[in-house]
Amino acid sequence: MSKHAPFAEVQASRPDYDAKDVFSMTKSPNPDWKPGQKQDAILKTEGFTADSPFREVEPGKDLDNAAMYKMMTWGITPRPVAFVSTMDKQGRTNLAPISWFNHVAADPPSIMISIVKGNRPSGRKDTSDNILELKEFCVSLISEPFVEAANYAAIDAPKGQSEWPLTGLTQRESRHVKVPHVAESAFSMECQLMHHQPIQNDAGDTTQNVFIARVRKFHIKEHVIDPDDTDIKIMPEKFKVVARLGGWTYGRVTSGYEVPRPVWAREKEDLERRGLVKEE
Repeated sequence: MSKHAPFAEVQASRPDYDAKDVFSMTKSPNPDWKPGQKQDAILKTEGFTADSPFREVEPGKDLDNAAMYKMMTWGITPRPVAFVSTMDKQGRTNLAPISWFNHVAADPPSIMISIVKGNRPSGRKDTSDNILELKEFCVSLISEPFVEAANYAAIDAPKGQSEWPLTGLTQRESRHVKVPHVAESAFSMECQLMHHQPIQNDAGDTTQNVFIARVRKFHIKEHVIDPDDTDIKIMPEKFKVVARLGGWTYGRVTSGYEVPRPVWAREKEDLERRGLVKEE
């Protein structure tokens, strides 16, 4: 028996999604903080003091694989979601959301996705098999207006059943790769595989496949680009990109704050005055 209440009942008890809850900027949490300053009074309020209790978890000893996955996906957040479109050599298309994803370099522009093992004869998922066959794929970012459709692409469809018609989303032709990308997405990337690294557990079984790919072309909707910026700055209030948390939970990006990055040449004198500079 499930320990969770029926999702339809839980969903019905929650307030409606508010599309007008637009992105806004606030002050940073502690704008008066100074280098080297202890702030236990502030941290204590939220439970983040250095001496607050810890639970130590040792892989392979304290949690089984399912519990480890659950803990890591709740702890390493928020994660961007790669909406990955692929194609096999017969031209059959596949679409899947992958939340182990990020960019890894700007020169050359490169991204990483990591895909859990599958139940196909290869031991991989269709997405992994297709990437290894064609050596190319597309990644489209997911925005709030089509998150349900994107999430539906995670269905465990049988081999040969494309997720595209199930989602109602639109294929858009790419320029450098055969694989289409999602026309509804505000930010898509055409990718060519550079590196593939299987991840093996202590028993020698492949449990994950990591792919690093070079981006050959970006496709960005004009309405999310800041017209007042000389570079291509994506406006979060227009992008409405979603983040992945743990379980079934997605997160919204509805507010932000700026924390300027320090520069040593400008900070050195003040740091010396505070006794924080170590003499070599």
